[in-house]
Amino acid sequence: MKLRILTILMLTAIILPSIHDANAQQNDDTTQKKVERILDNEIVSQAVVSVCAIKGDGQKLVDINSGKMLVPASNMKLVSTGAAMHKLGPDHRFETSIGYDGEIADGVLYGNIYIIGGGDPTLASIDSIATPVQDVFAQWHAMIQKAGISSIEGYVIGDGRHFDSMIEEPTWQAEDLGTYYGAGTSGLMFYENMQSFDVSAGPSVGAPIKIKPSYPEVPWMEFRYNCSTGEEGTGDMLFMFTSDLAPVAEIRGTFGVDRKPKRVDCSNKFPEYTCAYSFCRYLADNGIECSEGPGDFRLETDWESNGDITELGRTYSPELSRIIYETNYISNNVFAETLLRSLGKEMTGCASYDSSYVAISNVLADLDVDTSYGCRIKDGSGLSRQNYISSDFLCRFLKGMMDSPHFENYVESLPSPGGNGTLHYNMQKQPEELKVRIKAKSGSMNGVRCYSGYIIPTEGCREDVIIFSLMVNNCTSPSWKVRNLLDEVMVALAGLN
Repeated sequence: MKLRILTILMLTAIILPSIHDANAQQNDDTTQKKVERILDNEIVSQAVVSVCAIKGDGQKLVDINSGKMLVPASNMKLVSTGAAMHKLGPDHRFETSIGYDGEIADGVLYGNIYIIGGGDPTLASIDSIATPVQDVFAQWHAMIQKAGISSIEGYVIGDGRHFDSMIEEPTWQAEDLGTYYGAGTSGLMFYENMQSFDVSAGPSVGAPIKIKPSYPEVPWMEFRYNCSTGEEGTGDMLFMFTSDLAPVAEIRGTFGVDRKPKRVDCSNKFPEYTCAYSFCRYLADNGIECSEGPGDFRLETDWESNGDITELGRTYSPELSRIIYETNYISNNVFAETLLRSLGKEMTGCASYDSSYVAISNVLADLDVDTSYGCRIKDGSGLSRQNYISSDFLCRFLKGMMDSPHFENYVESLPSPGGNGTLHYNMQKQPEELKVRIKAKSGSMNGVRCYSGYIIPTEGCREDVIIFSLMVNNCTSPSWKVRNLLDEVMVALAGLN
């Protein structure tokens, strides 16, 4: 039976009072002991392990240190995507507006064109859900032409003020800030705020590597390369160090001599200017010259406002349900941070992280999830090592989401073991009929491996849904060994329904 049908049955089933007899209690004890036996393994013997499993009616099945607050890594995305789905709804779209100031005379705009971001994380993204950037530019170009503008005596301004405050969460580690997954978010994003480089190893260990920026064009950036060819087997150990305080970045580290040439994605701290520059080039290629070129509100440019901005039109992101699906399937940090900050903007009028914490707390309260214990939220993606979440809290949150009117969209955004996404290598030897019943989010970083989600019952009864959270921290065992061990736990839990 298809998951969608099972989910609908689960949501519409009449919940009958649970009757727990002696046999049911014995099964509960057996489940607890079975999971304990699986985890009594040297792979996690020196790690911190927390497990919680409950049924849809709240009955607890497994409790192993479930109150301990651990680093959740990308399991944090369960909360940010769920809260956004519940509050904003699956049909929500992010908007980008095109406008101008000044006046138009004889086809000449004596003023500036504005690209006014509304937090669309898919703008110029190479993700399959995004509208190709050339198609977006064509729509903007058509808006400008319709207004009778054939040339611009002014600037094209990238306006990212929709998201105020700094673009990264302050507790992210320095080595993450220059990576594509630590790019941060802005009101006007472009190419997921990434900068790509073409990289290939030198002829011998210690030789300079061959590296150059590829896309997008950022001629104002000064790139410094303090990196070299590494020994065989060392892989890609390149890290960019950069900030939005100045258009300067340095790439440090090594690239293994045996590595094939590849594209390396780093962060771009000036997406607003990048978007304005790229659109300027597009306009010039299509017959509309801009005398002063690109500008934005953070890089020092000489543009001046010429009065109120007149809107010419808007373009829109894909629906939120599609963005959340991608966020959970491929664990996209930029998308997740956008969701958290968008909640802040929607609910408080401010997209700073402090305001976003207030907003997500209010959403959790609306879901009847008690945040007074078991959670400390620092970001939306899980990149911060100062996120602390208990497995008990994650189970309580996932149970709360079952009462959201958008729960069906939410559960369908979670991947299944063996399928596409971050669970592709999980449970590869298990039968398909078991794997499709598991909908979960993974979370991993150095020393951390987590899985949390739902196990859908074969008969589609809501009270028999199993909600689980498996968390391992401070673990030095190989990640694949921890993955296989936690797979055993999920299989054991799936055998209950």
